[in-house]
Amino acid sequence: PNMLDAALDGSFMGLYVQGEDIVQSDPNTVHVADGLMAMECLVVQDLFLNETAKYAHVFLPGTSFLEKDGTFTNAERRINRVRPAMRPQTGKHEWEAVCDLAEAMGFAMRWNTSSEIMDEIAKLTPTFSGVSFDYLDRVGSVQWPCNEANPTGTPIMHRDRFVRGLGKFTPTPYVPTEERSTRKFPLLLTTGRILSQYNVGAQTRRTKNVKWHPEDILEIHPADAEERGVREGEEVTISSRVGATVLRAHITDRVAPGVVYTTFHHPVSGANVVTTENSDWATNCPEYKVTAVQVSPGRSASTVELDHPEHRLGALVRMANQIARQWAADSSADAVSATVYHLENFWEHDMRVDLARAVDTGSVTVDDLVIEAVRRLTVHA
Repeated sequence: PNMLDAALDGSFMGLYVQGEDIVQSDPNTVHVADGLMAMECLVVQDLFLNETAKYAHVFLPGTSFLEKDGTFTNAERRINRVRPAMRPQTGKHEWEAVCDLAEAMGFAMRWNTSSEIMDEIAKLTPTFSGVSFDYLDRVGSVQWPCNEANPTGTPIMHRDRFVRGLGKFTPTPYVPTEERSTRKFPLLLTTGRILSQYNVGAQTRRTKNVKWHPEDILEIHPADAEERGVREGEEVTISSRVGATVLRAHITDRVAPGVVYTTFHHPVSGANVVTTENSDWATNCPEYKVTAVQVSPGRSASTVELDHPEHRLGALVRMANQIARQWAADSSADAVSATVYHLENFWEHDMRVDLARAVDTGSVTVDDLVIEAVRRLTVHA
């Protein structure tokens, strides 16, 4: 949130987002979108054209776990090798793209293999000084510290004493939330996840898991639903002091009276449109679990619409133009056909619909290659 605040006041100019979708996952979506639009340069590197990518000036393709070559360190302090099953389909490893970008900015950062990156980590990190790809290939995995004092790793970090001696307990004062329910917003919203979807659903929404969780729904207690005239399965507007969105209601006593619950796996629901900028005093972690809201039946005029041109359409057209120009620069490719293939396979349906609308209305400047590609596509709203 601090970076977005700084972007809006003009002191933070650019951001490189790798493997995150902050537009969907961070609280107060409108504030996030406004902050990204205020930046002079937003670079997104990801497997998918996610919600954040729609605001990017430059999009760089990411690689999946099947294409990665490196290491993974888990919460057990265990360093594991990650080996690729195939070459990156984009032609470059992600670290190679980062190296190219660094060199373009005037910083000589070049490795020939990912093992050389591990060697540099070992050189600069005392607890990793004994780690190398060769060693991991021999032993399988190792738990840090792995160094001269612990050449085979450290399965148990602390046996009789901690590194500092005795343990130190530090009491943390309880600081209650500043968010309060009011007559205008009498309910408290808490958000969370469901088993069949992972975080913002960038990957799991593209699988058959959607059969179990096809949309985010709002769980509401029977007493609260009856008081508001809310019926099972019907659309409701959920609003807070920062925004509003529309979800379908599920009436259940799984939630307590005065509390409503939803997930944030589907971008169309925009669950984080209503969550606020409140955060933890110590870590600045967003306060997703407590947002004062009101729920009313049907669609309300207060619903925040993020899809108006300055929030979405311009970003989509900019991405489409960049894709077409990239293919146009490749003499071995049929630029229009390649653009059609990209839009069909990597853009979601609603993105293609909005792009086609932009072409039809002429409201935004679209490259001729993109116009021809859209004409070849069969796009239905």
